[in-house]
Amino acid sequence: MARTALTLVSLLALAGCSVLPEGGERGAGNSARQVASAAPRISNAPPVRQCLSELGLTRASFTPLPDRYFGGGCSTVGTVQLASLRSDQDQIALANIGPVTCNVAETFAGWARYGVDRAARQLLGRPVRAIETFGSYSCRNVAGSGRLSAHATADAIDVAAFVLEDGRRISVKQGWNGGSSAERQFLRVVHESACKRFGTVLGPAYNAAHQDHFHLEKVVEGSAFCR
Repeated sequence: MARTALTLVSLLALAGCSVLPEGGERGAGNSARQVASAAPRISNAPPVRQCLSELGLTRASFTPLPDRYFGGGCSTVGTVQLASLRSDQDQIALANIGPVTCNVAETFAGWARYGVDRAARQLLGRPVRAIETFGSYSCRNVAGSGRLSAHATADAIDVAAFVLEDGRRISVKQGWNGGSSAERQFLRVVHESACKRFGTVLGPAYNAAHQDHFHLEKVVEGSAFCR
């Protein structure tokens, strides 16, 4: 059984996160927002403690991160660094993911196990061994607006591809319209599964800016969007 990491690590700076719902380009966030406050501490709020406990029960491998405030509304509060997730039978590696709030991490863990790996076994005949992302935290606004993105508070993850046990790589960009019929079906099934778990899910059907990834965002009560 994978053991939950309990040691404190430094906050990982994530360069080049994802395109946001209204489009925009990848790259570093506003440099004026990048100076963190001093003496960061790991959140001890009861909801965070409970979430960490529940995330541990998923058998994910992760490390709690210190709370940090970067100015301009950007922050990483109650976040973890995910190392891997657990499927029914094995671990699922993660690529390029940075700090993500515990609640989103827990939702991601459930989706990876029940919505992704099981779909891969059924539709593609092999389990998933890795999920590639475009990242999570990035201090920026939604493109074309003055509203902060969910990435600015580590409340979103952008998923780019899935790597199977036999080495096949199923990317959103190549597979959504151009893959085999089984690959196209797999991507649509996992997209639909994400819509049942996350608050906002955006993919190639939304706009050209999302033609290469799934944007997975936290649940907000009374608000949901799947496209």
